[in-house]
Amino acid sequence: MINAAVIGLGWWGLNISNSLSSSDLIRVVIGVDPDEGCRERAEATGLETTGDLEVALARPDVDAVIICSPHRFHLEHMVASAEAGKHIFCEKPFSTNAKDAEIALAAAEAAGVKVGIGHERRFEPAIMELQERCASGDLGTVLTFEGNFSQDKFLNLAADNWRLSAAEAPVGPLSATAIHLVDLAISIFGEPVNVLARLSTLATTFENGDTLSVMLTFADKRTALITATLTTPFVGRVAVFGSQGWMEIRDRSHPESSSGWDVTTVHRGQEPVNRFMPPFPTVRENLERFADSITGAGIYPVTPAEIRANVRTFEAITRSAMSGSVEDVVPV
Repeated sequence: MINAAVIGLGWWGLNISNSLSSSDLIRVVIGVDPDEGCRERAEATGLETTGDLEVALARPDVDAVIICSPHRFHLEHMVASAEAGKHIFCEKPFSTNAKDAEIALAAAEAAGVKVGIGHERRFEPAIMELQERCASGDLGTVLTFEGNFSQDKFLNLAADNWRLSAAEAPVGPLSATAIHLVDLAISIFGEPVNVLARLSTLATTFENGDTLSVMLTFADKRTALITATLTTPFVGRVAVFGSQGWMEIRDRSHPESSSGWDVTTVHRGQEPVNRFMPPFPTVRENLERFADSITGAGIYPVTPAEIRANVRTFEAITRSAMSGSVEDVVPV
């Protein structure tokens, strides 16, 4: 059993702690947050807490950290955890810039600790099937990726919440949801070479935007088209189109509390096949695969190279959203 400390006890940190309550592979033994209200809410669930990260890192029974703090703290928390010899699972975005990502990954490598990332959509059974169909040639030559991940949860946030801050999260829909779709496109096509993004605020007062459209272009001229809004009632859709067929996945509800997926596959000359795939605990699955990598029971499927590609793409999308121009995805 891997013992973990959760750093950041807001909405998502508590969700992760609750998700792991039934796991036989990894459990949360302490939560860290400087905010007294967050600690009180966590303690009401029975979780031990502290306001001091060093207290958690000094505990010999803590094997790993699960970082759910605001983006600006990710680098600091990852480096401190690596130096303390703790394995690192960081929520998305791993970092908002490639320089910080390199520092964090180098610190983890130097300490010999494992790294995981909060891209739980990778672990949805329908997504895993889609990746396999693309890799095997089942859809023919894969041509383009489309995805939309929109939600209206942020309408309930206070105006001063960090998730709505142009300084903390300059492209709000990207760090909220679209980055998951960027990760899925990278898992199929590899790292993009350039991006074009359009960010706007059309229906809210969010200073970091409520509507985002992105086109990723890859080395072989294939493309991914990604949209995300923060004011539309939840919709989640991923589709890949190939020369011999296509596959579409539609979420029935928000992945935080999934009620399953409707999946359609079509091959040339055949009738569409429509299926329902039942709910699956993807947040827990991601963390359990991370735990397996620590114990040697398995290999974590999101590689450091893919984490780097994701961060570089995140950074390029941010630049493009600000400049209005095509921006290259630049290696460090």
